[in-house]
Amino acid sequence: MTDIRERDEAEEAAGGDVSVAGSRVDADVLRYPRADMEPATQPGPGPRADAANGSRAASGDPVVLVVEPLLPQRLRRPSDALRFLATLLALTAVVLLALVAKQTLNGLEADVTDGTSRAPDLLIAVASFLAGTAVLAVPAAFAVERVFHRDGLRVAEGLIAAIIGMLVSFVLGEWLAVAGPGDLRLLLTGGRQVEPLNTLLTSVVAYVTAVRISRRPSWRAMMWMAIALDVFALFTGAEATALGVFVTYLVGLAVGYATLYVVGSPNTRPPGSAVVAALRRLAFLPARARRISDDAQGSRRYAVTMSDGRCLDVTVLDRDRQVSGVIYRLWRRIRLNSETRRRAIRSLRAELEREALMAYAAQAAGVNTPRLLGTSEIGTDAALLAYEHLDTRALEDVPDEELDDELLIKIWKQVELLQAQRLAHRRLTGDSIHVDGEGDVVLMDARSGEIAAGDLLLRLDIAQLLTYLALRVGAERSVTCASRVMPKQALAGALPLLQRIALTRSTRAEVGKDKELLPELREKILSLTPQVEVEEVRLERFQPRTLVTIIASALAAYFLLSQLSRVNLVEVVSSARWGWGGIALVAAGVSYLAAAVMLRGFVPEKLPLGRTVLAQFAGSFVKLVAPAAVSGVAINSRYLQKRGIAPGLAVASVGASQLVGLGSHILLLLFFGYVTGTKAAPSVSPSRGLVIALLSGAVLVLLVLAVPQFRRMVTARLRPLFSGVIPRLLDVLQSPRKILEGLSGTLLLTLAFVVCLDACVRAFGGSLSFTAVAVVFLAGNAIGSAAPTPGGLGAVEASLSLGLTLSGLPGTVATSAVLLFRLLTFWLPVLPGWASFAWLQRHNAL
Repeated sequence: MTDIRERDEAEEAAGGDVSVAGSRVDADVLRYPRADMEPATQPGPGPRADAANGSRAASGDPVVLVVEPLLPQRLRRPSDALRFLATLLALTAVVLLALVAKQTLNGLEADVTDGTSRAPDLLIAVASFLAGTAVLAVPAAFAVERVFHRDGLRVAEGLIAAIIGMLVSFVLGEWLAVAGPGDLRLLLTGGRQVEPLNTLLTSVVAYVTAVRISRRPSWRAMMWMAIALDVFALFTGAEATALGVFVTYLVGLAVGYATLYVVGSPNTRPPGSAVVAALRRLAFLPARARRISDDAQGSRRYAVTMSDGRCLDVTVLDRDRQVSGVIYRLWRRIRLNSETRRRAIRSLRAELEREALMAYAAQAAGVNTPRLLGTSEIGTDAALLAYEHLDTRALEDVPDEELDDELLIKIWKQVELLQAQRLAHRRLTGDSIHVDGEGDVVLMDARSGEIAAGDLLLRLDIAQLLTYLALRVGAERSVTCASRVMPKQALAGALPLLQRIALTRSTRAEVGKDKELLPELREKILSLTPQVEVEEVRLERFQPRTLVTIIASALAAYFLLSQLSRVNLVEVVSSARWGWGGIALVAAGVSYLAAAVMLRGFVPEKLPLGRTVLAQFAGSFVKLVAPAAVSGVAINSRYLQKRGIAPGLAVASVGASQLVGLGSHILLLLFFGYVTGTKAAPSVSPSRGLVIALLSGAVLVLLVLAVPQFRRMVTARLRPLFSGVIPRLLDVLQSPRKILEGLSGTLLLTLAFVVCLDACVRAFGGSLSFTAVAVVFLAGNAIGSAAPTPGGLGAVEASLSLGLTLSGLPGTVATSAVLLFRLLTFWLPVLPGWASFAWLQRHNAL
């Protein structure tokens, strides 16, 4: 009775969940234990300890109380959410592929129908009978078996998933039958009176997914056989299509995984008592243990005191945590180059071996790090690593005023030891760098590290640590202290890696708040190593805006194809007035001459007209891979630099031409809009549409200027382009000939495009006023310049087609005119643009 009373007193004092030597005993009133509370060690096994600990307690092992928060009975596994998302992606891909390859799918459907119809009648009859029985009997038998083994809760989850699957299948089927896309409905039903999604099959798949029948090989085989028989019976009875079966299966799978995630799964994480038992198997003699805060990766940690007074820090790796953050890691693997990537998902064994190997390698290198004393698996769902305990505090908890140069140098000396043995830490942040009571630096968190690391990973460590310390003590002190330990060549090697994508997640977020930090670090390193040349390092495979461009381009291509499908090209070509097409072609060619004249007007230095025209053609080639607003600026700036103009002045000249072009564009839009409005109205006043457009634009500008984030974003984007523009304009204003050349080129460029579009409209029999065409072009061109797609692809076509249609042109005429206009101004100049680009490069003019 004494043991029981003492244990009850310990429970009441701790207020948490207390594990007794391998079996958990829940406190009546659960509270999270305070970090400073430790239960008393029990002197010997008592009656209840015998019952909980079995042979161990009987053999004389002392009872160990483990204070920890009560582990939840159920938890939501990230792996279920990941499988649900993957299933939704697969479902979307299957539907899109079916809509794109309709003919192929129809052929597959015909082959399946023909093949199943050739089966013997006896086989069809037997299969139909067995399918209806087996597809219900197997899940029912599995449910009985689970209930017999007192696992009825799993069966209840399966029934919930089956009911939800039935409802989802019914709702989707009704929607497809009434308001869904006609093509998809036809593919799912084959034009017959059948269910788009088979309700029974959806429910069965959702059920077997939710009860995790896939983990039982025998039951899994029987279930797949029953589903195969049911699908065969559906095909022979013409009650389903191939696409319908695929979609039904994927919907059932998604419902099953969603149910598992929402309802949760039984918690299989071993409690603290199992951790103590595993330590005993490693020949440790724990006296007391308590759970402390989780580490940066979310793994559980325990502070364990041995019977001889020593302390251990135990890290527990749980299997269900292995996929935590997998979406972010997958995104990094896709986005970054191979050497910097980490595996998105590792097995429990691989994670354990990785951390242990890195810990042993760091110890061998002489790095001041907690010594790894042992590792062990805890059943099949967890593993532990036992480290010696060091009294330290994280660097992020050290006040900035205590970060003197001596401490910073000690940090760099530890990193130098890692670098000498080709060890990359990969997580040099404030929570992994610790300081002990004597002021020595201790490196923690070896799990993210790499042994036999390449040069790039070692340079990434230096860049990360430089940045983190600069956030704390400033760029100058960070670089100065690093230079006292690390070779200058090593610091210079980190120079091209001082980019946000190379940093850890937390450091990247902090750097985002201080835009000047990385440039300042680069400047300080360059002041130390002015003569060192380091090649640029490209870490990213692509930037997120590249992905946006690809998606926008795909949508634009879909729009163009859908527009072409509505036009009878033979009839359009045969009935067109190709004399106007010749005028459009000449106007398109004049636009390149006008662009060259405009650029020459804003450059005080002398430019040859011929090469400047070729540079404009080269810009049309670059439009294939860059947005319209970017390609011209980049090509012209490069062309001017090759002409001997300083980079700053070259960018300023191009910016001046862009600024004047923008002002001219707005003035011409207002002028033509005003003229169009006065022609349509009896009074000499602007049209209502023009007034609404002007007011909407003014409100939009005010909103952008009123929100600080938008204002900073616009300023940051415009400042590099237009910095130095005003002085450059003042230089141009000193020459009346340059003013005339620049303004005439600007006006001629706009008029050439308007004439080209107007001629394209007239080529197909359209009859719009020149001013209306000008308004449509000016508005559509503005939208195209803002679009992220190459050359404004898709955005220009859509805006011009819509504008011409709203102006009164028939849809077929508007589409044909816009396609001819884009052919002459975007696609046709690509070949001469490539030739110009190659010629200019060959002659060192670009």
